Amino acid sequence: MVSSSLAYLCTLALLVTVLYLLEKHTQHKIFSYIPVVVMIYAFSMLFGTLGMFERNEEIEQTSTLLKTNLLPAMLFLMLLQVDIMRFFQLGKKLFIAFLLALFSLTIGFLTFPLLFGLEDKMVGAFGALCGSWMGGTANMIAVASALGVSDEVFGYILLVDTINYTWWFMLLLFVVPLAHLFNTFTKAQTDISSHESMACAVGCSCTIGVKRYWLFLILAFTVSFVVQFLSWHVSFISSTTLHVVLATFLGILGSFTRLKSYAGSSEVATSMLYLLIAIIGSRAVFESFDAVWLYVVVGFCILVLHAMIMVLGAKIFKLDLFSISVASLANIGGVASAPVLAAAYDKSLVAVGVLMAVMGYIIGTFMGLLVGNILIRLVG
Repeated sequence: MVSSSLAYLCTLALLVTVLYLLEKHTQHKIFSYIPVVVMIYAFSMLFGTLGMFERNEEIEQTSTLLKTNLLPAMLFLMLLQVDIMRFFQLGKKLFIAFLLALFSLTIGFLTFPLLFGLEDKMVGAFGALCGSWMGGTANMIAVASALGVSDEVFGYILLVDTINYTWWFMLLLFVVPLAHLFNTFTKAQTDISSHESMACAVGCSCTIGVKRYWLFLILAFTVSFVVQFLSWHVSFISSTTLHVVLATFLGILGSFTRLKSYAGSSEVATSMLYLLIAIIGSRAVFESFDAVWLYVVVGFCILVLHAMIMVLGAKIFKLDLFSISVASLANIGGVASAPVLAAAYDKSLVAVGVLMAVMGYIIGTFMGLLVGNILIRLVG
C-alpha cells in the first residue's frame, strides 16, 4: 500500500507515462474507442478502489496541492497556441456554423438535465460536460473544480463524454458521403474549395528543447502562483473559479506575444492534464455504475437537439454539411478529432478544424461555468 506522497506521485506519473507510450508507439485500435485520458482515469480509479493508495492526510494534502497548482498552470499553457485573429478570418459561413453549435449545445444543456430531474450535484457535472463539449477535457476539469464536482461524479461524466462523443464522431464520419445531397437540401452556395484559402500550417512538430521546456514550466507555475496570490485578496468569488478565470485571461494575453510562436506549450500542458486526470481518478470511489446510463441518455438527448438546431440553421443560412459537421465536432470532440473529420472532406481543410477546436479552449471554460451555475441555481 502506498502511504507516502512521493510514492503516490511516482506511481501516478509512472501510470501516465506507460499509457501515453502505449498509445504513441503501439497505435493500437483500442485507443480510437477509449481515449488515453479515460484509461488513465480508469486505472488510477481502480488502484484507488483496490486500496493501493492509503487515504491518509499526507496523500490527501498532496493531491489537493497538485490539483491547486497544476490546474491554472495547465490552462495558461493550453491557451498560448490560440490564434484568435485567424479564427475570425474563417469566413461568415464557418463563423455562423460555429455560433450555431454553441447556441444549440447551450440550449440542450439548459434543458435536459432539468427535464430529467437530476440532482444538484449532477447538474453541476453537466456544467463540466458543457465545458468539455464546447472546449476539451482541460475545460471540463477546470469547470468541475470551480463548481465543486466530486471526483466520483466527475468519473461518471467522463464516461458520458466518451460514450456520447464516440457515437457522435462515428455518425459525422458516416454522413460525409452524403454531403452533396445535404448541400442540395440546404441550397448551400459554399463549395469545399472555397474553404481552402484557410489552409495553413498550424502548430509545430519540433522537438521541445530543454531550455524551452523549463521556460514553459517556470512561466506556468509563475502564473499559478500569481492567480493564487490574487485569490487570497478576493472574497466575492470562490478561489478555484478565480484561478480558472485569471489563468484563462493570462493565457489569452500570452497568445498575443512571442510565446505563441514557441512550439511545445501544448505538449507540456497535456502532460499536466494527464497527471490531473490520474489524481482525480485515484481519489474516486464508485459504489455503483447503474446511474451512469441515465446520464448517457441525457447526453444523447442533448446531441439530438443539437443536431436538429444545426440542420435547421443550415437550411436557414444555406450552410454546407462540412461547415456544420466540423463546427459541431470542433466543440464536442475538440482538437483531436475535428481535423480528422475535416480531412475526410479534404486534406487541405485540416487547419479549419484545428482553428475551430482550439477556440473552444477559451469559450469552453466560461460557457461551462455559466451553464453550470444556472443549472445549480435552478435546481437549488
